[in-house]
Amino acid sequence: MKYIELKIHASRQGVEAVSELLMRNGITAISVDDPADLEDILQKKNEYGWDYIDDEVKDRPDREPVVKVYLEDSEEGRRQLQSLKEKIMNLKSLEMEGRFGWDVDFGRLYAESQVVDDEDWKDKWKENFHPSKITETIVVKPSWEGYEPAEGEKIIEIDPGMAFGTGTHETTRLCMQLMERYREGARLLDVGCGSGILSIGGALLGFEDVLGVEIDPDAVKVAKENVRSNGFDGAIRVIEGDLTEGVDFTADMVVANLMADLVVRLAEDCKKHLKEGGIFISSGILTEKEDEVAKAIKDAGFTIIQIAEEGEWCAIAAKA
Repeated sequence: MKYIELKIHASRQGVEAVSELLMRNGITAISVDDPADLEDILQKKNEYGWDYIDDEVKDRPDREPVVKVYLEDSEEGRRQLQSLKEKIMNLKSLEMEGRFGWDVDFGRLYAESQVVDDEDWKDKWKENFHPSKITETIVVKPSWEGYEPAEGEKIIEIDPGMAFGTGTHETTRLCMQLMERYREGARLLDVGCGSGILSIGGALLGFEDVLGVEIDPDAVKVAKENVRSNGFDGAIRVIEGDLTEGVDFTADMVVANLMADLVVRLAEDCKKHLKEGGIFISSGILTEKEDEVAKAIKDAGFTIIQIAEEGEWCAIAAKA
């Protein structure tokens, strides 16, 4: 099957703005290639068990970040592509007008597109996705690589397909580490579950009833397959839907690895799906938006118990 690959070249500030724009337009399967992440990985190699970094990636440390999304190669997909390009151009115009402040620089916001085969896309993931220890006990590995776990290690086997979530991003690691620390009760709600990595991690941590909710139908298919391949068919359900529209599930823990604006918007709804005293873990939050998100979480009736940071990202653990 063929897809339209849309690349948006941006600064680090621009990556956040573009990602939020895409999310507002219903696109949740977003890939970010940020060279600054390489420095974080290299600095924390021993901590997170990285054994291999592709030479091609290391040879271009000064390249600008790129946000990628994939659209169907159809008439509807081409209309969506044109609409997104126009909105990205408008975003750049607003930035140049100073709408976001005169110290903000989103970068070029240059958008380019090409038609690619989905097998080419999957191969790109395989080039730079290798086994990685993301918490004290959990190791994430791709389905196409072998790994011999050490004593006490638990393995999540993931094939991300067209969905977000390999465990290599700071936000995923932060979420899983907080889940491991504050794990309690039997029921977990994973909001915007992507590839299903946090849902599977929750089951490995001992949650007996896990519900993953995802708005992207392609991601739902990927998550369900990952759940099956990890042997959690009975413990994890994945559904297509929006948390704010009729999901009937009360949990001991809610985890939401989204974007800052979405966490702000969904904080009150997440509390409605938590038992009294339950734990809400949110991430996908740039540290520069930490105060804004923390305030929204407090306003929703939560008590913040920990804010964890890695690089420019943070995750917040709060109690209902």
